[in-house]
Parts: sequence; C-alpha cells; structure tokens
Amino acid sequence: MPEAATDYAWLDMDNIRAFMRATEFLLDLGHQKIALITGHKSMDFARRRRIGFEEGLRAHGISVEPSLMTSGEMTETFGYQSTKRFLSLNKALTAILVSSILLAFGVQCAISEADLQMGKDISVVMHDDALSYLQNGGVVPLFTSTRSSVREAGRRCAELLIERVNSPIDHLVQELWEAELILGQSTGRAPSAPS
Repeated sequence: MPEAATDYAWLDMDNIRAFMRATEFLLDLGHQKIALITGHKSMDFARRRRIGFEEGLRAHGISVEPSLMTSGEMTETFGYQSTKRFLSLNKALTAILVSSILLAFGVQCAISEADLQMGKDISVVMHDDALSYLQNGGVVPLFTSTRSSVREAGRRCAELLIERVNSPIDHLVQELWEAELILGQSTGRAPSAPS
C-alpha cells in the first residue's frame, strides 16, 4: 500500500502479497535456494516485490541471501545475465522468482544454455501483467506466474477518474488488488525434495 495512502486516490496490485505467495509456493515444493530478479530498486513495485520475497523466506525460517537477489533493467538480457551469474555462483540454486515475462524469457534461455531443464532442474515463477501482445503460452501457460491485468487496472482507473470528475467532493477511492497465482510448466518439486 502506498505510504501516503490518505493523500490521493490510487489503485495498485498487492506486490508484497503476490511475491510472498510465490515464494511460499516454491518453498512448499521443497525449494530452499531461491533467487530473485526484479526491476530497479528505485521502482516502488520492485521494492515491494523484494519485501514480499524476503518475508516469504523469513516466514519459513530461511535466511535472506543478498547474493541471490538482483535488481536492474526489466529486459530479457538482464534476466539472462543474472541467471548465468546465479548458476555459476550457487550450485544449490533450484528456483528463480522473476518480476516480468521479459526477464523470464532471458532466465529460460540461460537455464537451457546450462543444459538444465526449466520446471525440473530449476523452477521459475514470474509476474505476468496479462499483456495482449506478449502471451504466456497457450492452454497451459509456459510460466507459473502471479498475474494481474494491466487492461483491467486501466479500465478501473478510467472509471475512477470519471467518477471523480463527476463527483469531485466524494471520498478518495483506494484499491489494492490481489494477484492470481497461475500454475504453468515452469515449476516442479525441488530436485532434492522427496516426492
């Protein structure tokens, strides 16, 4: 929730809760070494997703390892380079939590290049904004994801703006939306976890 929540109207996805749920999902699959790739630290959503990741680990008694977290450009190249670095530094790594589908494509490429199988050797959960021009697979999504709809958020923001124009003295509307957790092909039990 934005810090100055009483000062303005807002709509946001609960980034902390979404990434806490995603982290707990991976922990429930037996993953103990989980990396995080997210946007620049100055971006509010990236900071909140990191908080959710860290809270999820701590809630399960897992220490936060700064060496398994990175922030930067939300590009395929950054996802690829970050994953290569994580895989070279930590052989126990079995899962990666990623802030966007573009990053996830880079992660997938680096996993494949290392002769590992996504969903078997390394599980990947990413955030999906349900963009019409960048789809997450077909009937069964390629990536397991936390999902929110930019289109629905935009539609709701337009409604709120129209309501505000028509009734400028009404209270400020503040909405925090829950993200869905969508199962895809990119996750499985940790290789060392019992079936």
